[in-house]
Amino acid sequence: MRILFLGDVVGHDGRRAVVQMLPDFIRRHRVDFTVVDGDNAAHGFGLTSGVCRDLFEAGADVITTGNHGFAQADFHPFLNVEPRVLRPANLPAGAPGSGCGFYRLKDGRAVAVMHLQARTFMDMTENPFLTARDWTERVRLGIDVQANLIDVHGEATSEKMALGHYCDGKVSFVVGTHTHIPTADAQILNGGTAYMTDAGMCGCFDSVIGMDKEEPIRRFVTNMRRDKYTPAKGDVTVCGAFVETDDKTGLAQKICAVRVGGRLEESLPSF
Repeated sequence: MRILFLGDVVGHDGRRAVVQMLPDFIRRHRVDFTVVDGDNAAHGFGLTSGVCRDLFEAGADVITTGNHGFAQADFHPFLNVEPRVLRPANLPAGAPGSGCGFYRLKDGRAVAVMHLQARTFMDMTENPFLTARDWTERVRLGIDVQANLIDVHGEATSEKMALGHYCDGKVSFVVGTHTHIPTADAQILNGGTAYMTDAGMCGCFDSVIGMDKEEPIRRFVTNMRRDKYTPAKGDVTVCGAFVETDDKTGLAQKICAVRVGGRLEESLPSF
């Protein structure tokens, strides 16, 4: 199975870039399943049903969120009726929506997706390692599903790396999101799980993590807030990762970083 994962979509320009590139990328690289993290897609914070519609129409099969998933209050009911949008699975009981899902391709193959939020330097949630343990014990890779993907939304590289190794051999792919900076460690772990600490963002890199530079710099210099963060305008780099898995085992065979457009060096699949 060929799986495309795109990192945090930031604002209008990030959405537009993803919607424009996704259909051709899916066709050109024969993508079977696409996951997009939309945590910053609506004005830089959260999602709306309209944004989700645009991403689905462009080719996304699942949209994950993150710590800003509930930023748009009128989006909460949508999480209860749209199983293709996932909030972190390790939120306290009673949170709207679901943190994991099962999806079937047109050819009958099954894919599972879990979304987790890390805890280091983040709002406190249930233990993501124990949540992942319960998930991998329940969903047997290569038996119940042909692929199983975990999106870990977190600040600390160490926590995301530890979770990758913890799940090694039990899922197809563990990918980090949230920092908006693509890491250079796309790899296949010893047990056969593809891993990348952070997929990066789909946003303008002439920015501070996708936001217009002026206000973040002011806060660092003066320790004072004057304005809200707003998504940066400009050329967008679409960042993510591309993985090929073995349908019999569900384990990864190949992985590469994806970077398209903007000011970062291009990276495209060669397989």
